[in-house]
Amino acid sequence: MSGNNNYNKKFKPLARALRNKSTKAEVRLWCEVLRNKNMLGYTFLRQRIVDPYIADFLCKDMMLVIELDGKSHDSEEAVKKDEEKDRALQKLGFTVMRIRDEDVMKNLDSVALSIETWIREHHPAKVPSSP
Repeated sequence: MSGNNNYNKKFKPLARALRNKSTKAEVRLWCEVLRNKNMLGYTFLRQRIVDPYIADFLCKDMMLVIELDGKSHDSEEAVKKDEEKDRALQKLGFTVMRIRDEDVMKNLDSVALSIETWIREHHPAKVPSSP
């Protein structure tokens, strides 16, 4: 499984269901920032399985996971689950960026800039120079 970023087919129906029930923030980030190599030419995938988790957005080339957190992530239990997920993904070599749904909906330009800044800092050789 590790050759394909720990993709586990048994989670495919759940990943598909999550794609079909995306939050407004997920749809907005996908459509306006990450889709079609819009983010500096990098390919991002939605609801990508990384056993035993499903990442909201994943870029294999950068080993970057972007997780969007709404109000359902505010409880103590949810925070613990998110921390566990982040640690597991980090053990697999991923960097995890957590972004609040509210920020995507109210400050999308700032969110896009923070993702772009991270990419430029961590993968500068692969990023086209700014005009």
